[in-house]
Amino acid sequence: MSLLNLLLPVACAGCGRIGPAACPECVAALQRPAHAVRPSPEPAGLPPCFAVAAYDGVVRELLLAAKERGAVGLLPVLAAGLATAVGLAVADIPLSRPLVLVPVPSTAAAIRTRGDDVVLGLARRAATAVRRRGRTVRVAPVLRHVRAVRDSAGLGSAERAANLLGALAVRPAGSRLLLDSAVVVVDDLITTGATVVEAARALRPAGATVCGAATVAATARRGSSLETRVAERTTVGALAVPP
Repeated sequence: MSLLNLLLPVACAGCGRIGPAACPECVAALQRPAHAVRPSPEPAGLPPCFAVAAYDGVVRELLLAAKERGAVGLLPVLAAGLATAVGLAVADIPLSRPLVLVPVPSTAAAIRTRGDDVVLGLARRAATAVRRRGRTVRVAPVLRHVRAVRDSAGLGSAERAANLLGALAVRPAGSRLLLDSAVVVVDDLITTGATVVEAARALRPAGATVCGAATVAATARRGSSLETRVAERTTVGALAVPP
């Protein structure tokens, strides 16, 4: 342990134990094989979705620390999980076909508060890991917000869908980055699926072939269930992501 850690002890963001920002036990929660997830009720237009963990316990704490408390040192750990989910999303796509990761954009207010676009940062780190498996992949932050939306906290599935409908659009000239590629929407979390549906809706008129969505975690909402199943295709093991 360094002198700085002795003077200013660091606690694991997942479990609170003194030590690294993410202890090995908490990191292990993000090193599982990816699996398919389907919100219930499932919204129309939802592409196949994949994640590596449930949004509870230490995974929830790690995501909140990265997004809300500026714990940027956790991004490589979270991006490794995202990369594993991306790997399963494109498991049936030939390696010769270019892959494009399209991150769900943060709002301007969120970026001002957090100082960065966390999902974009996760996407870029995940892309580095996916490239190591021989894929041609780039990150294309082509989506933008075109109208304000309400805070989704407390909203039901139908309310979230109505709140987000028409909220996103592809940036001018963004279409050229999407053509002739397999497109995967990436986000940190899937709850009702409304955000992924809106992202896919905005991308398709721009010529994008949306083959799936990948997230770090998936959650169930009160009064509903999130059916999580192991995909019929072969699951993909965890990928290492550089800091």
